[in-house]
Amino acid sequence: MSPVVLRRAKASDAAAAANVWLRSFAAALPEVVRPHSDDAVRDYFREVVVPLRETWVAEDAERDAVVGVMVLDGDELSQLYLAPDWRGRGLGDRFVALARERSPEGLTLWTFQVNKPAHRFYERHGFVAVEYTDGSGNEEREPDVRYEWRP
Repeated sequence: MSPVVLRRAKASDAAAAANVWLRSFAAALPEVVRPHSDDAVRDYFREVVVPLRETWVAEDAERDAVVGVMVLDGDELSQLYLAPDWRGRGLGDRFVALARERSPEGLTLWTFQVNKPAHRFYERHGFVAVEYTDGSGNEEREPDVRYEWRP
Protein backbone atom coordinates (compact mmCIF):
# COMPACT_ATOMS: atom_id res chain seq x y z
CA MET A 1 0.00 0.00 0.00
CA SER A 2 1.26 3.46 -0.88
CA PRO A 3 2.33 5.82 1.90
CA VAL A 4 -0.23 8.54 2.52
CA VAL A 5 0.65 11.92 3.98
CA LEU A 6 -1.92 14.17 5.69
CA ARG A 7 -1.06 17.84 5.14
CA ARG A 8 -2.65 21.26 4.91
CA ALA A 9 -4.06 21.95 1.49
CA LYS A 10 -2.37 24.47 -0.76
CA ALA A 11 -4.09 26.56 -3.43
CA SER A 12 -2.79 24.13 -6.03
CA ASP A 13 -4.71 21.28 -4.31
CA ALA A 14 -8.15 22.86 -4.75
CA ALA A 15 -9.07 21.13 -8.02
CA ALA A 16 -7.88 17.71 -6.84
CA ALA A 17 -9.71 18.10 -3.50
CA ALA A 18 -12.90 19.10 -5.30
CA ASN A 19 -12.58 16.08 -7.59
CA VAL A 20 -12.23 13.77 -4.56
CA TRP A 21 -15.37 15.37 -3.11
CA LEU A 22 -17.29 14.91 -6.37
CA ARG A 23 -16.26 11.26 -6.82
CA SER A 24 -16.92 10.41 -3.18
CA PHE A 25 -20.31 12.12 -3.09
CA ALA A 26 -21.40 10.36 -6.28
CA ALA A 27 -20.30 6.95 -4.97
CA ALA A 28 -21.65 7.28 -1.42
CA LEU A 29 -24.81 9.32 -2.01
CA PRO A 30 -26.16 8.57 -5.50
CA GLU A 31 -29.75 9.22 -4.39
CA VAL A 32 -28.99 12.70 -2.99
CA VAL A 33 -29.57 15.52 -5.45
CA ARG A 34 -26.63 17.93 -5.60
CA PRO A 35 -27.76 21.57 -5.89
CA HIS A 36 -24.55 22.70 -7.64
CA SER A 37 -22.80 21.70 -10.85
CA ASP A 38 -19.37 20.07 -10.85
CA ASP A 39 -17.85 23.37 -12.00
CA ALA A 40 -19.55 25.27 -9.18
CA VAL A 41 -18.16 22.76 -6.65
CA ARG A 42 -14.67 23.21 -8.11
CA ASP A 43 -15.06 27.01 -7.93
CA TYR A 44 -16.20 26.75 -4.31
CA PHE A 45 -13.15 24.68 -3.34
CA ARG A 46 -10.83 27.11 -5.15
CA GLU A 47 -12.42 30.33 -3.85
CA VAL A 48 -13.73 29.38 -0.38
CA VAL A 49 -12.80 25.96 0.99
CA VAL A 50 -9.04 25.87 0.48
CA PRO A 51 -8.22 29.56 1.11
CA LEU A 52 -10.73 30.27 3.91
CA ARG A 53 -11.20 27.00 5.82
CA GLU A 54 -8.79 24.70 7.61
CA THR A 55 -8.50 22.24 4.76
CA TRP A 56 -6.40 19.09 4.92
CA VAL A 57 -5.66 16.61 2.17
CA ALA A 58 -4.46 13.04 2.13
CA GLU A 59 -1.83 12.63 -0.54
CA ASP A 60 -0.77 9.29 -1.99
CA ALA A 61 2.97 10.00 -1.99
CA GLU A 62 3.77 7.40 -4.64
CA ARG A 63 1.26 8.72 -7.16
CA ASP A 64 1.44 12.38 -6.05
CA ALA A 65 -2.36 12.32 -5.94
CA VAL A 66 -4.90 13.71 -3.48
CA VAL A 67 -7.05 10.82 -2.24
CA GLY A 68 -8.91 12.44 0.65
CA VAL A 69 -10.04 15.81 1.97
CA MET A 70 -11.09 17.02 5.40
CA VAL A 71 -12.33 20.50 6.23
CA LEU A 72 -12.58 21.97 9.71
CA ASP A 73 -14.49 25.14 10.46
CA GLY A 74 -13.86 25.87 14.12
CA ASP A 75 -15.15 22.86 16.03
CA GLU A 76 -17.18 21.64 13.06
CA LEU A 77 -15.89 18.78 10.98
CA SER A 78 -17.60 20.21 7.93
CA GLN A 79 -16.30 17.78 5.31
CA LEU A 80 -14.60 14.40 5.23
CA TYR A 81 -14.47 12.69 1.86
CA LEU A 82 -12.26 9.93 0.51
CA ALA A 83 -11.68 8.75 -3.02
CA PRO A 84 -13.95 5.69 -3.37
CA ASP A 85 -11.04 3.28 -3.82
CA TRP A 86 -9.46 4.56 -0.58
CA ARG A 87 -12.40 3.78 1.72
CA GLY A 88 -11.78 1.08 4.31
CA ARG A 89 -8.00 1.63 4.45
CA GLY A 90 -7.84 3.59 7.72
CA LEU A 91 -7.58 7.00 6.11
CA GLY A 92 -10.85 8.23 7.63
CA ASP A 93 -9.59 7.07 11.04
CA ARG A 94 -6.45 9.18 10.58
CA PHE A 95 -8.50 12.23 9.58
CA VAL A 96 -10.76 11.88 12.64
CA ALA A 97 -7.70 11.57 14.90
CA LEU A 98 -6.30 14.75 13.33
CA ALA A 99 -9.63 16.56 13.76
CA ARG A 100 -9.63 15.61 17.46
CA GLU A 101 -6.08 16.93 17.83
CA ARG A 102 -7.11 20.20 16.18
CA SER A 103 -10.30 20.52 18.25
CA PRO A 104 -9.62 18.73 21.56
CA GLU A 105 -12.66 20.27 23.30
CA GLY A 106 -15.03 18.47 20.94
CA LEU A 107 -16.37 18.28 17.43
CA THR A 108 -19.71 18.49 15.71
CA LEU A 109 -20.70 17.42 12.20
CA TRP A 110 -23.69 16.89 9.94
CA THR A 111 -24.35 13.93 7.69
CA PHE A 112 -27.37 12.85 5.71
CA GLN A 113 -29.75 10.37 7.33
CA VAL A 114 -29.47 8.09 4.27
CA ASN A 115 -25.68 7.82 4.71
CA LYS A 116 -25.72 4.80 7.02
CA PRO A 117 -22.03 3.94 6.44
CA ALA A 118 -21.11 7.42 7.71
CA HIS A 119 -23.31 6.92 10.78
CA ARG A 120 -21.53 3.65 11.58
CA PHE A 121 -18.11 5.25 10.98
CA TYR A 122 -18.72 8.26 13.22
CA GLU A 123 -20.44 6.23 15.95
CA ARG A 124 -17.46 3.86 15.97
CA HIS A 125 -15.34 6.95 16.68
CA GLY A 126 -17.45 8.02 19.65
CA PHE A 127 -19.74 10.53 17.95
CA VAL A 128 -23.32 10.62 19.21
CA ALA A 129 -26.38 11.67 17.20
CA VAL A 130 -27.91 14.69 18.92
CA GLU A 131 -30.32 16.17 16.37
CA TYR A 132 -32.32 14.97 13.38
CA THR A 133 -33.85 17.36 10.84
CA ASP A 134 -36.19 17.17 7.88
CA GLY A 135 -33.53 18.69 5.59
CA SER A 136 -35.18 22.09 5.27
CA GLY A 137 -31.96 23.70 6.53
CA ASN A 138 -29.60 22.32 3.89
CA GLU A 139 -29.26 23.03 0.18
CA GLU A 140 -29.98 19.45 -0.81
CA ARG A 141 -33.28 19.43 1.14
CA GLU A 142 -32.21 16.01 2.42
CA PRO A 143 -32.99 14.91 6.00
CA ASP A 144 -29.81 15.05 8.04
CA VAL A 145 -28.40 14.31 11.46
CA ARG A 146 -26.01 16.27 13.65
CA TYR A 147 -23.36 14.33 15.53
CA GLU A 148 -21.19 15.45 18.42
CA TRP A 149 -17.99 14.11 19.92
CA ARG A 150 -16.92 15.25 23.37
CA PRO A 151 -13.73 14.04 25.10
